[in-house]
Amino acid sequence: MTKKASAPASSPSESQEFDPISFSQQMGEILERLQPLFAHYIQKQGNEDILMRSFSPIEFQTMVMDYWGNVLQRPQKLIDINLEYAQNMYLLWQESMRKVLGEDVADIAPADKGDRRFRDPAWQESFAFDFLRQSYLLTSKWLQKAVRDADGLPQKERDKLDFYTRLFVDALAPTNFAMTNPEVLRETMSSGGQNLLRGLENLVEDLERGDGGLEISKTKYEAFKVGKNLATTPGYVVYENDLMQLIQYTPSTPDVYKVPLLILPPWINKYYILDLRPDNSFVKWAVDQGYTVFVISWVNPDKKLASKSFEDYMTEGLIDALDQIETQTGEKKTNVIGYCIGGTLLATALAYMTAHKQDKRIASATFLTTLIDFHRAGDLSIFVDDDYLKMIDEKMDRTGYLEGSDLRQTFSLLRANDLIWSFVINNYMLGKEPFPFDLLYWNDDSTNMPAEMHRFYLRNMYRDNKLKRKGGIKFGSTSIDVSTIKVPSYFISTKEDHIAPWTSTYEGMMMLGGQKRFVLAASGHVAGVINPPAAKKYHYWTNEEIDDREHPDQWLQKAHQHDGSWWVDWEKWVRHTSGKMTLARNPKKGKLKPIEPAPGRYVLKKAE
Repeated sequence: MTKKASAPASSPSESQEFDPISFSQQMGEILERLQPLFAHYIQKQGNEDILMRSFSPIEFQTMVMDYWGNVLQRPQKLIDINLEYAQNMYLLWQESMRKVLGEDVADIAPADKGDRRFRDPAWQESFAFDFLRQSYLLTSKWLQKAVRDADGLPQKERDKLDFYTRLFVDALAPTNFAMTNPEVLRETMSSGGQNLLRGLENLVEDLERGDGGLEISKTKYEAFKVGKNLATTPGYVVYENDLMQLIQYTPSTPDVYKVPLLILPPWINKYYILDLRPDNSFVKWAVDQGYTVFVISWVNPDKKLASKSFEDYMTEGLIDALDQIETQTGEKKTNVIGYCIGGTLLATALAYMTAHKQDKRIASATFLTTLIDFHRAGDLSIFVDDDYLKMIDEKMDRTGYLEGSDLRQTFSLLRANDLIWSFVINNYMLGKEPFPFDLLYWNDDSTNMPAEMHRFYLRNMYRDNKLKRKGGIKFGSTSIDVSTIKVPSYFISTKEDHIAPWTSTYEGMMMLGGQKRFVLAASGHVAGVINPPAAKKYHYWTNEEIDDREHPDQWLQKAHQHDGSWWVDWEKWVRHTSGKMTLARNPKKGKLKPIEPAPGRYVLKKAE
């Protein structure tokens, strides 16, 4: 890495006089380093980045023209929206004048719950910043409402236009500009502009870390190391093949339930999301409850594994793991948890095993934020059209896999305010270092997707929704029909999930047979799942009655809210399929010879 320019001496909160000569000298040194990096960045983005290429100005212009064509055919709806916007802006001006006179006034345009952009007190206390905040919120909601109400457009086109509109209004938030962000202005004045120099220094480091691509630092990466302070639950790798390592964890209780527990994590990310630190590790918690826990640790694939298919993940992953667990424990049944795409694989495998009369090997199935019906698969689905798939294919044909960074950037766009703009403000405008945060370290520990598997997944699930159709997917001569699944199933979804919307996961659950339990947790795709009971955070909803004639919202209206973690509810449920207690199983004394201590080699492999 290039040697740093002279670092400003002041701390972020230290007040100092502005020294124009020193400032100019430091700025010149940083810009000298930035010049070749920016050139490399522009070249790299133009040639390689899928997200930049997937946004076609021509396509966007066509969508806008279609939108206006639709509006001109039905102008009254837009006229009404514009009148409402004008009335609200006039009302905002009136209320702002009252505020200038010292009166207490209510917000005309309050921020949405969970919107953390306007937390600084100045956004409410200052007349100018208060007016700027509310006028921005009114305008952004007006734009989005105008797009969403264009019901004459095809749904897919409206969703895509809505997504791009949301990106646009998020990018133009006044918080994202130094001159309209009160916190940045205060820091600039108190530090004599040193925050801007530190911010440029951070920008240089992120460009260097990304080898010409902008890799925004989201946490203090040196604060974490897998196997040292992440993924530390004791255990051993007891089996491995080309695709996965099977980890068995050391028991922490003298007795355990007879039926073992297998966790099938997503391979879009690494398994240790379920084994972060001891105080938020689902794996450790399950071990402490008396379960013999096994976890699949997927390999981070390179070009040699380009031909690995979705079927391979089923046979060499889940089914092979069940074989090894039976050898190791002597038990013919296993409780299985599938997370995200791991849950989709679990549903597919259960249907496959049912067709071969092998489904009794799974005592129960738990689905964490899992899509089975991809009809309404969230914002991610708007990218998956024929043009996008063609670009993905072109890139994977060259490398043999989809790079983990492409997926990470896509997921960041789905939550741009939290995963992009908040760090732009903190790192580049305030000149601060990001905080150590285990979830964000894991989020940036990317994994690649084998070309063959990813093609199958995007086409058959996201684009064509074939898992919903009986026999829509076949492996050899075996037709996949998820309605044949009869094992007890537990679905946990999260209310603010943008990747697997809870209403869609609920509809997917209805496709399965057998006894079902659906639980809805607060928060999002990751934070809502990784919620240990000891933290006493969030809440969850339960409703014992599941009626396939009702909409998911009707289920929620009748549901009961419980404080705390869904983990406790799940453990009570899975206990019924876990058998009696038996002596704890030491992974070093089973029939499988331990290969190496957990977390194993596969999880340490970085994405290429």
